Amino acid sequence: MSPFATERAFHRLLTAAGQAPSVLNTQPWRIEAVRGEFAELLADPDRRLRVSDPRGRSLHVSCGAALFNLRLAVRTAGHRPLVRLLPDAVEAPLLLAAVRVSPHQPAPARARELYDRIGLRRTNREPFGERRVPEHVLAELRRAAARERASLVVLDRHSTADLLEHVAIADDELARDSDYRAELRAWTMSGNHRDGLPSYVRGPGCADDPAPVRDFGSRGERKPVHFEPHPQLAVLTTAGDGPLDWLRAGQALQRLLLTATVHGVSASFLNQPLDLRDMRRRGDPHHRRGHVQMIIRLGYGPAVARAPRRPAAELAAPSPARIHVERGV
Repeated sequence: MSPFATERAFHRLLTAAGQAPSVLNTQPWRIEAVRGEFAELLADPDRRLRVSDPRGRSLHVSCGAALFNLRLAVRTAGHRPLVRLLPDAVEAPLLLAAVRVSPHQPAPARARELYDRIGLRRTNREPFGERRVPEHVLAELRRAAARERASLVVLDRHSTADLLEHVAIADDELARDSDYRAELRAWTMSGNHRDGLPSYVRGPGCADDPAPVRDFGSRGERKPVHFEPHPQLAVLTTAGDGPLDWLRAGQALQRLLLTATVHGVSASFLNQPLDLRDMRRRGDPHHRRGHVQMIIRLGYGPAVARAPRRPAAELAAPSPARIHVERGV
């Protein structure tokens, strides 16, 4: 039986997809079962960051991560997912992927191992220890990215120092943009929410300069602390810099993050330079190693709380944008 055919089976898929990381924990996706035969992943335009993500790049990366979790859930249900990205980009631009299934196939052990880590993965904004991620683990993370047609480039100390300076410069420029600050505040408010970044997941302030962690503003009563003296940074790149590449980057990101979780490796993100690039509506210049889609800090951190999540049933509700697509409005 198709995993989209029953409410209980589809709820399992929704729960897995909804655990994916997303920019500012906006969770900008909808997933619908069509006639119980296949699923459609749709962007939710109401959750798009209109100031910092005018191109929709971060939204696509986020939805790509949710798509990878959906694929894993289908695979561990005993089916092989058949995914078509951007099936109708002209007539239905919010429709990011259609997922069908092949006849019953047992799930490989690796798929089950990654699926079991979906609920354990966290974005960790705490200080990491000085222990370096060993080369054999980094090699496995590179292979994980490559399986999704992306590349993970681990930076040496000199390149890391240069990139941290670049992040600090971007931070300073973004801090002077009132619209950007307002949008950031809207998704980092304290209180009982099902999305956004409450204070308990934002981490402490950083007493170091340049900082290897993003500053989201007010951090309550936590005082600035020192972070690891030699952060370990990597960049996730793709061959192109369009919606298809962004979706692939999101799937690669989630595969490598779950692989990192298998090895006890923590991760957080320093995407301020990418936000600034997107706000200027500039495509990424061509680089020999590809177009940078994510800046990732890797290491070994303490256990942290999970960011809030919307209930699975809310992810399946038709969005107004989807209704407009169906009606040809």
